[in-house]
Amino acid sequence: MQFTKINKSRHAAYVLHVHLVFITKYRKPILGDLHHASFGQCAAEVCRDFGAELKECDGEADHVHMLIEYAPTVQLSVLVNSLKAVTSRRLRNEFLDLRGAYSKPVLSSRSYFACSCGGA
Repeated sequence: MQFTKINKSRHAAYVLHVHLVFITKYRKPILGDLHHASFGQCAAEVCRDFGAELKECDGEADHVHMLIEYAPTVQLSVLVNSLKAVTSRRLRNEFLDLRGAYSKPVLSSRSYFACSCGGA
């Protein structure tokens, strides 16, 4: 039996995880291994700024999966918005091949998938 570390704050004890999936615009298969590695580093920085922790990050050519542990004070919609904006901007600046992939300065679709995960 494996026990999960329970986080504690002044008035709460919690273990919150979310599984996020971002897809590329039009599900275009433009992401490679280097893109995923850079995305993971950037996403980890954004999560730290929010007091969250990126536990896992992986994906395929047209999408990225993330497992994030976060505190109850974090608004997921704000975290997602920041993750999408910062990672898109940094990846397009770092990789020239991504700049020409679309006619506009975008990388991912506006939509996302979010699922709470874990057990009680």
